[in-house]
Amino acid sequence: MDKKVALVTGGSSGIGEVAARDLRDAGFTVYAAARRTDRMAALEQAGIRTIALDVTDEESARAAVERIIADEGRIDVLVNNAGYGSYGSLEEVPLTEAQAQLDVNVLGLARLTQLVLPYMRTKGSGRIINISSMGGRFATPLGSWYHASKYAVEGLSDAMRLELEPFGIAVVLIEPGGIRTEWGAIAADNLRATSGQGAYRMQAEAMTRTLAASSEPGYRLASPPEVVGRAITKAATARRPRTRYSVGIGATPMIWLSRVLPDRTFDSVIKRFAGVPA
Repeated sequence: MDKKVALVTGGSSGIGEVAARDLRDAGFTVYAAARRTDRMAALEQAGIRTIALDVTDEESARAAVERIIADEGRIDVLVNNAGYGSYGSLEEVPLTEAQAQLDVNVLGLARLTQLVLPYMRTKGSGRIINISSMGGRFATPLGSWYHASKYAVEGLSDAMRLELEPFGIAVVLIEPGGIRTEWGAIAADNLRATSGQGAYRMQAEAMTRTLAASSEPGYRLASPPEVVGRAITKAATARRPRTRYSVGIGATPMIWLSRVLPDRTFDSVIKRFAGVPA
């Protein structure tokens, strides 16, 4: 029997790198994709195939999918993991940056999904695994465009699940809490550059500390990326996967609180957690 094939975007570090390794260990032929293939040399040495991919570029995305189909004849699992966090006050974030955030986190995900779906439909099976966030269920200060992108991923995934079920294609959302990767440090840098001065400075200072801390080794309020990798592999291999997997420290209880508490009460919880002045 031919091995199943998985494509993991954002494979050069963090969650994507771990997911590629876990799926390989589960028996998949894995293609890890990222803009910079030089950062995936270790994956290549580990028997994972690497491929250049910019999810915001139609030609790059099409070429990547066509190469995998030419090599393997199939794509069984797509892990839409590529993304970043654009932080800053809504007032101060240029709309060009807002567009870039949506281009990567939402339209890039949709672009890859559109390209692989014809092959999955023809085969009558497949898994689309979209990496969302607990931030797709509730918001934090100064993260308006990041949260908008993840809320969009949640809505897209819910609609896709309904329309693709008749074709044997399962759609799964992974909703991590705080994860110890470089994501938090990069988001903190974005926030500092955008809102580190001026009217939002005090909020930005607090949120910058919180975001940057999540990238530090041993930070107790963040989980290692391996917990997300395991959830992705479970979603890829389960006979009937769940529609959502909330993973990592804080994800499940915070999502639950966001649903049961009144909005302003939950706002107070978020502000306290982030250290943002009331």
